[in-house]
Amino acid sequence: MTDLSADIAALPDRSLLVLDDDAPLRTRLGRALEQRGFEPTLVGSVAEALAAVRQHAPAFAVVDMRLDDGSGLKVVEAVRDARLDAKIIMLTGYGNIATAVQAVKAGAVDYLSKPADADDVARALLARGDAGPPPPENPMSADRVRWEHIQRIYELYNHNVSETARRLSMHRRTLQRILAKRAPR
Repeated sequence: MTDLSADIAALPDRSLLVLDDDAPLRTRLGRALEQRGFEPTLVGSVAEALAAVRQHAPAFAVVDMRLDDGSGLKVVEAVRDARLDAKIIMLTGYGNIATAVQAVKAGAVDYLSKPADADDVARALLARGDAGPPPPENPMSADRVRWEHIQRIYELYNHNVSETARRLSMHRRTLQRILAKRAPR
């Protein structure tokens, strides 16, 4: 934690927007990042986040993907439009490749699954240039890769179960059962 704190303390602008509709998670993450040296503004909705960005464009942002009043992608785009040098991390409990690609296209520099550790978030925010994250200690299982592929096709066809099943040469009921389950590890 001390290395991260020293790196954060050296930053000229430590303003950070934390957007999550889960109040306990938002508070915990905001407090942890504040202890590491960031100056967080905590918001719980897309509308609040857009207002905060208009008031002061943050140097850093941690944005939840799915919120009660819309998509965090709107906020990513707003932060990117207001400040080109902002580093934005997308957080989500519904991780899949399709949404990660959307987040990066919108301007996020990284994409983390919930629950994310504050040190992981801080490291992602501080990553320099093309330095990618270290390889995962536990790579995706074959079941997870299959699930990710199904989710990507499902997203491509606008959540149309029948069309997705047709494209995957899969029975519609089988696809519905797969979509109803949690993602494998």
